[in-house]
Amino acid sequence: MTIELVDLKQQYQSLKDQIIPQIEQVLSGMKLFLGENVYQLEEEFAQYCGSRFGIGVGSGTDALYLALSAAGVGPGDEVITVSHTFIATVEAIASTGARPVFVDIDPSTYTMDASQIEAAVTPRTRAIVPVHIYGHPADMSPVLAVARKHSLFVLEDACQAHGSEYRDARVGSLGDAAAFSFYYSKNLGAYGEGGMVVTKDRDVATRVQLLRNHGAKDRYHHSIIGINSRLDEIQAAILRVKLPHLDSWNTMRRTWARHYNQQLAEIEHVVTPQEQPYAKHVYHLYVIRVRDRDGLQRWLKAHGVSTGVHYPLPCHVQEACGAYGYQAGSLPVTEAFADQILSLPMYPELTVDQISYVSQTIRDYFKRSRRGRPVPASSAVQRIPS
Repeated sequence: MTIELVDLKQQYQSLKDQIIPQIEQVLSGMKLFLGENVYQLEEEFAQYCGSRFGIGVGSGTDALYLALSAAGVGPGDEVITVSHTFIATVEAIASTGARPVFVDIDPSTYTMDASQIEAAVTPRTRAIVPVHIYGHPADMSPVLAVARKHSLFVLEDACQAHGSEYRDARVGSLGDAAAFSFYYSKNLGAYGEGGMVVTKDRDVATRVQLLRNHGAKDRYHHSIIGINSRLDEIQAAILRVKLPHLDSWNTMRRTWARHYNQQLAEIEHVVTPQEQPYAKHVYHLYVIRVRDRDGLQRWLKAHGVSTGVHYPLPCHVQEACGAYGYQAGSLPVTEAFADQILSLPMYPELTVDQISYVSQTIRDYFKRSRRGRPVPASSAVQRIPS
C-alpha cells in the first residue's frame, strides 16, 4: 500500500465539474485580478471567520507582512512570536524592519507559551504574533491580556488553521488581525499561492488594501509606497468553490485524527496530538512525537507511507536568523521537539484502512526495534513547506 502525506488529486476530481467552468468564466472575461471573485471571496471568508473585512493578497507570507505593516510595525520595533513555525512568520516580521523576539512553546499544544510573553515585552515591543500551528489555536485569552496591558497589536498567524475555533469563536476573529495562507496543501487551498488578511479594524483593512496594490487608491495615483500582492481572480474563483466544503473537510480531518489517536494510544513510544478543552483542532497536520523519529520515518517510507517533518530546524537557530543572537538551548521545548516531531498522512479523503495500515506499520516498527533488528536506511524524506 502507498499512502501520500497529502493527496490533492481525489479532492480535485470530486470538484472538477464545478471548478473548470469557474476558471473558464474568468478567462472569458479576462478580468484577472481584483475582480468580482476576489471581492466576493473577501466578503465570504471574512464572514466565515466571524470578522468584518477580508483583503486578498498574494500569499500567507504577504498577509503576515502587510498586516504588520498596516499596524505601523517598522524598523526599531520588536515583535514577539515563536520559533516553532515556518520561516515565513519570521520573514514577515523581518521584512518590516522589526526584530523577532522568540518565546518557547507549550509542550501540549506546540503553540506559544503565553506565560513567557510578559517577560519578553520591552519598550520596543509593538506586536505579538501567536501561531495556530498545525491547526490547533494558540491559547489566546492570556495573549490578549498581555497585549491589552501593554497596548500591543495582536496578529494571528492562522495560515494553518482555517476553521479552527477557540472558545467557540473561529480563529481570525480573536486578535486585531489575522493572516491566512491559501497555499495549495492547506485545509482551504488554492491551485498555487494566495493569502488573506482578515480584520475587524477598518483602518487596518484600508491600509492593507493600499499596500497590496502599490499604494494606489486609483490607477497611477499612489498615496503610499506599497507592493504588488494581489490575489488573482482564478485562485479566488477556485477558493469560492472550495469554501462551502471546508467545514465538512475539517470534520473528516477530525475523524481521522480520532482514529489515529485510538490506534496509536497503545504504543508507549508515541505521543499523539492533544486537543485542549478550549480548542477545536482542524488538523492541517497530524503530528506525533517519537524519540527515534528518523528511524521510524525511514521505516514508514520503506513501507510506502509518506511523512513530513514540520519543522526540523527551529527558526531561532537557522542561519538566516543568526543576527538575532539566539543560541542553541535558549528555547528548550522547541529544540527538543524539533528532533521528535513527525507528520503522518492527513487529508479528508483518507480511509479507515489507510489509517489502520499506517498505525500497524508504526506498531511493527517498535516491535522490530525491541527485537534489535536493523531498520533499513532510505533516501531523503519528503518535507512540505508551510
